[in-house]
Amino acid sequence: MNLPNRLTVLRVIMIPFFVVFMLTDLAGAASRYIALAIFCVASFTDFLDGYLARRDNLVTNFGKFMDPLADKLLVCSAMICLIPSGKLETWIVLVIIAREFIISGFRLVASDNGIVIAASYWGKFKTVSHMAMIILLILDFQNPVMQVITEAVKWIAVILTIVSLVDYVWKNRQVLTQGGM
Repeated sequence: MNLPNRLTVLRVIMIPFFVVFMLTDLAGAASRYIALAIFCVASFTDFLDGYLARRDNLVTNFGKFMDPLADKLLVCSAMICLIPSGKLETWIVLVIIAREFIISGFRLVASDNGIVIAASYWGKFKTVSHMAMIILLILDFQNPVMQVITEAVKWIAVILTIVSLVDYVWKNRQVLTQGGM
């Protein structure tokens, strides 16, 4: 297994530890910061594995499948953990998760037809906005200016989720006709 794939697997392994520290006081007041550190390291591995795979020509079928899945698991787990605290509204999480299911289904249909759909810049911006939103929500700044910034990032994340979905479906609409749908 090459280094980018190991980083992807590491990201998946980090998720349960992140969830434990997000949802418990295992480390007391430090639990939130430990969860934040885990999330930041896991998010960085997302950037790093893709960079290394492209730079060193180590792109594999495993990586093409697991990297986006690991990202979805990390981000969706984090968002679900933020719901009980009231920091993130359930409807936002549902919109984001629905988008991920739609895109995953689209990719499956495309794959069955021998079509590989590359990630778009809108999708990359969406992922970065989700990660930034989660980091800001975990930090939970009580400063009014930071609260406005956090709210703005939350809305940017929702908008980019919808825009990336529309862009993805529009650019790949031929999959719907070729997929027997």
